[in-house]
Amino acid sequence: MMWSNGHGAFGGLMMILFWGVIIALIVLGVKWFTDTQGSRGKRDAIDTLRERFAAGEIDEEEFDRRRKALEK
Repeated sequence: MMWSNGHGAFGGLMMILFWGVIIALIVLGVKWFTDTQGSRGKRDAIDTLRERFAAGEIDEEEFDRRRKALEK
């Protein structure tokens, strides 16, 4: 009885390799997509602090104090 239409073990290994590559590409694609989606909304804390200072929500002393705390 012949397995894999006469290709022997080589055909079986190639099939496993093929599906392994396909699954790896799918996993990497999903990981890349979710990482990209997650980083779109994130801002650096210093950027937020600068925006609050520019909007007048905090004064210069508060800005300097918080900036120094963030730089630790």
